[in-house]
Amino acid sequence: MTPLSFAQRRLWFLHRLEGPSATYNMPWALRLTGKLDVEALRAALADVVERHEALRTVFPETDGEPYQLILDPKDARPALDEVAAEESELRPQLDAAVRYAFDLSSEIPVRAWLYRLGESGDEFVLLLLIHHIACDGWSYAPLARDLMASYEARREGRAAELPELPVQYTDYTLWQRELLGDENDPESVLAEQVAYWKEQLAGLPEQIEPPFDRPRPAVSSQRGEILTFEWDAELHRKLSEVARAEGASLFMVLQAGLAVLLSRLGAGDDIPIGMPIAGRTDEALDDLVGFFVNTLVMRTDVSGNPSFRELLGRVRETALAAYANQDVPFEHLVEVLNPDRSPNHHPLFQILLALQNAPDGDLHLAGLEVDPFLVPMGTSRFDAFFSVTEKVDGVGGPGGLSGFVEFSTDVFDRVSVERLVGRFERVLRGVVGDVGGLLSGVGVLGGVERGELLGLGRGGVVSGVVGGGDLVGLFEARVADCPGALAVVGEGFEVSYGRLNVWANVVARRLVGLGVGPEVAVGV
Repeated sequence: MTPLSFAQRRLWFLHRLEGPSATYNMPWALRLTGKLDVEALRAALADVVERHEALRTVFPETDGEPYQLILDPKDARPALDEVAAEESELRPQLDAAVRYAFDLSSEIPVRAWLYRLGESGDEFVLLLLIHHIACDGWSYAPLARDLMASYEARREGRAAELPELPVQYTDYTLWQRELLGDENDPESVLAEQVAYWKEQLAGLPEQIEPPFDRPRPAVSSQRGEILTFEWDAELHRKLSEVARAEGASLFMVLQAGLAVLLSRLGAGDDIPIGMPIAGRTDEALDDLVGFFVNTLVMRTDVSGNPSFRELLGRVRETALAAYANQDVPFEHLVEVLNPDRSPNHHPLFQILLALQNAPDGDLHLAGLEVDPFLVPMGTSRFDAFFSVTEKVDGVGGPGGLSGFVEFSTDVFDRVSVERLVGRFERVLRGVVGDVGGLLSGVGVLGGVERGELLGLGRGGVVSGVVGGGDLVGLFEARVADCPGALAVVGEGFEVSYGRLNVWANVVARRLVGLGVGPEVAVGV
């Protein structure tokens, strides 16, 4: 029996813990316009599932231990449900389909729907839904390539002539365990890399909290939304120029900029950001559909008010060391580090950043126009996931950046994420304009926001105030004179000057105990 890969094992554990759910579904949708051969498409889907064993693998267990069971192709033909739909009804139907809950113990992790739009007979949306346990973002290119080739062949009444795959996912699983070795062996790859991560992540904050709209609930609902954005070619070009000049990558520049933003918004000086990495460290895996992607924890030290150039140097050093130790599966790292676990936030990091550089699939079919079709899942496993994609201009240069933020609706409202993306762009424009400038000089607020903030507290002078001196002196005089008078009135509560003074003293003693003294800034 073949064991699960480390990545698969975590998803299997969550599946057992939570029951079948849509949280780790991966939708891939295409709009097809033209004369579609539905039976050729059905046969092509079966061909792809036969070619890639991960798509026909189920995960039963023996004595509590799961294993990979590869089904015979004739027992693993994927469902292709044909659905008649009007354009106005399509979104609700897609939303329902992507929430399909796979039973991983007995059901192949892939199924498909074909929506026939209107009465013309030449407008379709193909939705392919795959559980993450069998697929990752890099898998879409070989998946698309094989599906298109097989469809063309089946349309002509023949089988596709595709090169034989050198390995299958089970080969990778066994290779991964052989490569990493035994953690109890101090000279094994796994032991050496785990030791690096233990040192690198020692004292990591349990969680960071950007300016949320509300506190996290006790248990995350994992509900989410997607907000798309576009940044112009000029910003893309300047970011790329800074990356080249500083010996960094574009991702490193984006990571440093995001860390600046989060720090300036009150998340502290120790900013952990998650980064997905392809995990296909051997070219034999390039054409394979499967779950290879790993996640690295990029810890960014923003302390000391460095220049952006200095911060980027820190990010570069950390990133290169992380790449050299990328083989430890994130799932295993969580087990080893055993951070305080809570059902209301992701362990080790809560913000994920990705610069998408997976190869595009070949979406060309004779007789059909084929266009990608975005289908949001309505879920989010993180507080926010920033996904950025580079575009190129007519001569292959920077053509702008497009992206989306998948955000948790437990903690964020859409308008707040729009504001967050605007601030991210503002920070990036600021740092590329002055790489040597200190981070304290980087602007975060826009003109309207700054005006609103500066306008607070600029009302008219209140008459009837007696006494002199500073605010503290006035407050203490009022406490001594009339401790029972109302000081604060809110919805459903009233606080007297005497009680407010007691509370203020408690807070003051707490701050003194933490080392706070005169002229020490304290965030409120």
